[in-house]
Amino acid sequence: MAAAGSLPNGFGPVGVIQLHYGWTMMLLGMLATMASHGLGRMSFTLILPPMKAGLGLTYTQAGLLGTGNFVGYVFFSLVGGFLATRYGSRRVISLSLALMGTTMALTGLARSFPWAFVMRLLTGVGNGGAYVPAMALGSAWFTARYRGVATGIVAGGVGLGTMLGAVLVPLIIRVHDAAGWRFAWYYLGGLALAVSAIAYGFLKSSPEEAGMEPVGSGAGPDPGNGPGATTVNGFPYREKGLWHLGLVYLAYGFSYVIYMTFFAAYLNNEIGWPLGRVSTLWALVGGLSIISGGLWGRVSDYLGRRYGLALVYLALMIAYLAFAFSRTTSVLCFSAILYGLSFAGIPTIMAAASGDFVGPRLAPAGLGFVTVFFGIGQALGPAVAGSLADATRTFAWAFLLAAALSALGLAGSLLLRPPPSRS
Repeated sequence: MAAAGSLPNGFGPVGVIQLHYGWTMMLLGMLATMASHGLGRMSFTLILPPMKAGLGLTYTQAGLLGTGNFVGYVFFSLVGGFLATRYGSRRVISLSLALMGTTMALTGLARSFPWAFVMRLLTGVGNGGAYVPAMALGSAWFTARYRGVATGIVAGGVGLGTMLGAVLVPLIIRVHDAAGWRFAWYYLGGLALAVSAIAYGFLKSSPEEAGMEPVGSGAGPDPGNGPGATTVNGFPYREKGLWHLGLVYLAYGFSYVIYMTFFAAYLNNEIGWPLGRVSTLWALVGGLSIISGGLWGRVSDYLGRRYGLALVYLALMIAYLAFAFSRTTSVLCFSAILYGLSFAGIPTIMAAASGDFVGPRLAPAGLGFVTVFFGIGQALGPAVAGSLADATRTFAWAFLLAAALSALGLAGSLLLRPPPSRS
């Protein structure tokens, strides 16, 4: 209970600005997603070319390294969510980041494909184990009224890590020349280990663990989440709303990865842009994605999750259509900017919605469950779109496919039933 004469949620005495510790937890969650997704996953794209040359890998082997990382991520997204529900997010996030940091550094020692593959697989395990519980922190520390914007702060870590990796990796490779890719893994692994130590020392799995109430407690009914209050017991897959969320998330996994995968190839090979220009535009996408989660999370707090999801899908669909139908610089830049401003919106709202459906305690397991659907879509998207591009000799149809999947996601979002109100 809040003390007399103070604001609800532990904001401190009336007239005194004192942030609830929950906001600190969101910043720690942001560090976790920065290390897990931004450094551990997104930086792989920049390290792979010199790593392929250094190890003498074939293109098939290089692709399999990405597949191994992805398989580990999807598997432990589900398992890590359940473990966080049982043992607490603090332990799972910090141990997963420790696994990531160790295996990233060990990747730098690789002398053969099998060693590199196993290390990337284990890095993916740590990635899923850290990312999903971190994204679910907002559900534990915030009521539904503020859950979206809080989760958006955590999601901003992905863009921050992407930008940080884009600056550090080329610099490290230049300094260390042929062995640069090895040192890139050493340094990035060290950063992940540092974040692991910070998470273990300061992270709290729930406000109850810190002797507090969630932010938003006592602030009135949450908008757009339906009447009543219920609690989900047992396994979250029994909640029908999660299955609906999962199918909507599958459409995002299938579509967003098409744009991300073929962005550079389309602009460089088909449009004729120089790689420097492409890289600059992609850096802008990463920068904008830092704020996109918080932006769309706040929209979903205000309008409700289904309308928030629908609006993000609409924005992404327009971005994909712009890429498919225009080759003018202004329209292509508009598409990239719109994508950057919307990219993190779906994962943010999905994390918040999972908490809405199953409650704060089961939120990590619920998010892990719907992330499996996202992973299936992410696995199928590039393969189908790549085959389509080979058959038509243009990427335009691939982007049209992404737009069509976004339209399905939009429709599925509007059909989503509001969850019961939860604290």
